[in-house]
Amino acid sequence: MNTTVNEATPNDNPVQGFMRLSQVLKLIPVSRSTWWAGVKTGRFPKALKIGPNTTVWKAEDIAALIQRMENTNTEEKQA
Repeated sequence: MNTTVNEATPNDNPVQGFMRLSQVLKLIPVSRSTWWAGVKTGRFPKALKIGPNTTVWKAEDIAALIQRMENTNTEEKQA
């Protein structure tokens, strides 16, 4: 089986802890600008600033977002 650089592996989605933007974008295939626009509007989880040049998201928040997206897709397919 061939894998591409953009495919997420189980290790890319920790159950707890923090995720950097590059890790998040492997799981949520949107551009950086779309991601930040979604954070600003509340569509995506809020970022946490843990240093002057370090922004992260809670892994739990990203997992919940993925679950909501999967549920929305399932509901649309059933309709």
